[in-house]
Amino acid sequence: MSAPMYSQYANEYAKAITDNVYNALLERPSMLAMLPELEEKTILDLGCGPGAYVEHFLSQGAHVTASDISPEMVQIVQKRFGDEVTAYVADLSHGLPNEQDASYDLIVCPLTIHYIEDLTPLFTDARRVLKPGGSFFFSTHHPIVDFEVSPSGNYFSRELIVEEWDTIGHPVQVQFYRRSLTELFTAIANAGLCTANLSEGCPAEVMKEVSPESYEHLSRNPNFLFVECKAIS
Repeated sequence: MSAPMYSQYANEYAKAITDNVYNALLERPSMLAMLPELEEKTILDLGCGPGAYVEHFLSQGAHVTASDISPEMVQIVQKRFGDEVTAYVADLSHGLPNEQDASYDLIVCPLTIHYIEDLTPLFTDARRVLKPGGSFFFSTHHPIVDFEVSPSGNYFSRELIVEEWDTIGHPVQVQFYRRSLTELFTAIANAGLCTANLSEGCPAEVMKEVSPESYEHLSRNPNFLFVECKAIS
């Protein structure tokens, strides 16, 4: 599922997430804290956006392939990094048909799976393309937060949520799927994966200065969920 924020407003989004509260000072530092040593690792960056993670992975000496459903985001990545990265347009709801078996040490999928209704194709293919001992990392909305906007009030019902976000400085409509922890972790298990690590994130210390109110709130309340999965032997 694509959205105007990641297509029509791709350049504005790329600029906004370089130093904003939720992406730059909460999600990225929390995800990066979970990752192992990256030098010489083969990494598949799914939902790569404008390349914030690509930049970090390359700086650490990794070999990176990146994809996004938005052609505009892929164009930004290709323009920024050229031949340093392989980047292509892909709809993750169909899995990873372009990727070969056992070809990546790490798969990293930041803030993307909540745009996918059925996680089975992606999770199944993530297991397939991981090398033995490899890990699949993803971040997503915390179910507690999304349940606050549930139209039905039924926590266990998967629901399409429509909201307006002001990430780029003015409201833009975004749609995503809300799901329970039970559904999420059942999808992981059914794909032949197991949960190796889990985090609910931690705001970067610099947020104290940038946005004290946000730091206080996010130090006390979850906003995202971070999961590391490995293939079941």
